[in-house]
Amino acid sequence: MSGDRPLRIAIIAGEQSGDRLGGALMQALNERRSIEWCGIGAEDMTAAGLEPIFPQDEISVMGIDAIIRQLPRLLRRIREAADAVIAFRPDVLVVIDAPEFNHRVAKRVRRARPEIPIVNYVSPTVWAWRPGRARAMVPYTDLVMALFPFEPAVHERLGGPRCVYVGHPLYERMRSAIGGGDTLLVLPGSRRLEIERLMPSFGEALGKLAPSEPVEVLAVPHLRARIEELASTWPVPVTFRDGSEKLAVFARAKAALAASGTVTMELAAARIPMVVAYKLDIAGRFVKKINRFVRIVTAPSMVLANIVVGRNDIPALLEEEVTADGIAARLAPLLTPGSPERAVQERVFDEFAEAMRVDTSPAETAADAVLSMVPPDIGTRAASAPS
Repeated sequence: MSGDRPLRIAIIAGEQSGDRLGGALMQALNERRSIEWCGIGAEDMTAAGLEPIFPQDEISVMGIDAIIRQLPRLLRRIREAADAVIAFRPDVLVVIDAPEFNHRVAKRVRRARPEIPIVNYVSPTVWAWRPGRARAMVPYTDLVMALFPFEPAVHERLGGPRCVYVGHPLYERMRSAIGGGDTLLVLPGSRRLEIERLMPSFGEALGKLAPSEPVEVLAVPHLRARIEELASTWPVPVTFRDGSEKLAVFARAKAALAASGTVTMELAAARIPMVVAYKLDIAGRFVKKINRFVRIVTAPSMVLANIVVGRNDIPALLEEEVTADGIAARLAPLLTPGSPERAVQERVFDEFAEAMRVDTSPAETAADAVLSMVPPDIGTRAASAPS
């Protein structure tokens, strides 16, 4: 009987965020079936029972320059990962995010073992960038597990693989940090160039605003010294906080000024009215120019909550719009309880919460989706004897 052997699952996460998703998914699957694991991950996935093929940090590379420098090693690791999966002969392969690495592994596995179902956890942002990737995934992807509720419809419209929404664990976590305090929260970003471009304008805006609320700046650890240096010229006093304090910092916030990114989803989950800003780098400005003629970037907003509800109600400032006057004018009403501007965002938060809701935890929903791709009796656990 097939239930006499464990289920074999290959699972690959190329980045730290993927390791967190993978660890939670593995724990949920371990509770349902007896499983043998093969793949790549870090601390969370190792704790759930994975013995990595090689260390995750060997493929976790950021930036075009770094990728070019390490390309020979990355190509070798793609071959090694694919060969290990093929030799393992899993009942299903799950690849988590990191599409530049994982999709190449998936293609090699599909060519060698076309019978192995392949699940992609975290949809590539085909709704924002290079939509043709959706259709290109079809030959080597059987199921996409999406973190956002609008992504299944996007894949269907673009001719992509079958896609199901499983929920976003970060959203679920931040729901416990609903704001309502009396501080103004500033989130200047997590990349050096990002903070260099935004923080001078943020400081000038705070000077014009002269808020009576205490100002807290959430600083990522590897950039804290530079963030403190840039904020030292601001005309208002600030208190610096780090990521370990995020839930408490969010719970104290009345409103937020933030760089564009995943943090906008966290703010929406915590129901904190926000103004969002972003300045592009040289490559981004080039893409913006050619996008007038060739549609490469298709995102309707840089604020995730706006995309989910289908309206640009949360103010987002881009490039030349990122000025002290522009920021201050949009942020001031958010510091006034009962203002129309706050009411508009509160309606967005209501709709956002309804759209993002899942009946079980995201990890459990994802585990059910993975198990739908394999025979139901493999790795089944024997029922416990009555006491």
